Amino acid sequence: MKETFAAASPVASTLTVTCLPGGRTFEATSEETILDAALRQGLLLAHSCRNGACGTCKTRLVEGEVNYRVQPAALTVEDAASGYALPCQARARTAVALECSPISADAATPMRRLVTRVQSLDKLAPDVMRIRLKMPANGNFAFYPGQYIDIVMNPALRRSLSVANSPDEDGYMELHLRNYGGPFSTHVFNTMKVGDLIRAEGPLGTFFVRTDSDKPIVFVASGTGFAPVKAMIEDQLRKGGVRPISLYWGGRRPADLYHHELARVWAAEHGIDYVPVVSEARPEDAWTGRVGFVHQAVLQDLPSLASHQVYACGAPVVVESARRDFTSLRGLPSTEFYADAFLPGATPAVNR
Repeated sequence: MKETFAAASPVASTLTVTCLPGGRTFEATSEETILDAALRQGLLLAHSCRNGACGTCKTRLVEGEVNYRVQPAALTVEDAASGYALPCQARARTAVALECSPISADAATPMRRLVTRVQSLDKLAPDVMRIRLKMPANGNFAFYPGQYIDIVMNPALRRSLSVANSPDEDGYMELHLRNYGGPFSTHVFNTMKVGDLIRAEGPLGTFFVRTDSDKPIVFVASGTGFAPVKAMIEDQLRKGGVRPISLYWGGRRPADLYHHELARVWAAEHGIDYVPVVSEARPEDAWTGRVGFVHQAVLQDLPSLASHQVYACGAPVVVESARRDFTSLRGLPSTEFYADAFLPGATPAVNR
């Protein structure tokens, strides 16, 4: 196994990528990333940001050699030394084998480029805006609950936002945007108005509920990481699913739990175990609920996660802390942890 950093090769070659342990294979050229090659051939590998920043696609390189044009942010020296690779940035230098489980892409959810119109703008919290986009009349937008879209501001600037509504709600798309002070946030909070046109591409990502399991689901969200979780829970409720669902939602202040009442309705009417957690409550908040970090509340409540699936979304520190502690301390199989990390403002193309 070997990883190097090199410029583009003048001559592209075609190489075989094998996914272990299943043995599924696909072809990749030396001039495309392994992820791009898989997507081109109708296979979904776990991914989110597609630019090496989030680490969602990180997997073990079992055999072969890959290289990178630049050092990916999410691949540390220690990761590389331990044999890990990032398929969203790695290019095959030889035939390679990776620990990965491709998901056959559903023909009903191809990526589309579309022009939408702002239907409504509503502040759910002082720094959280709900944007509802009216979809074009030339067909519905098919996606898996939990996936995201790219808002295309210009060819060089994109903003990724998770879809917050279930696909059965035809005709519009709901997005939850926190104001980090970046170009898109500033535009939305200061100048965007109902009727404006928005260009978008999607759906993207592999953060969605796996339907081939009946294991209890634990959702862990921080801040606007609630948006894709909302879509997934509403879809489960719409389908009448019988899998037990727990929702742990964390914020710094109570106002960060901007759909607190909606989650309480889910708990009262559908039996969802809802646990709101606040880490920096102030006396004026009069908060009487759980305090601390949201993933630690899961550790306190559940002595074992060996028979669960976990879907975590939000700040990278929350996602990575949950991944580490749930697998090492609570016996969660690493293959049953699914995540989407929202990256900070320094990487606006994938900030949600």
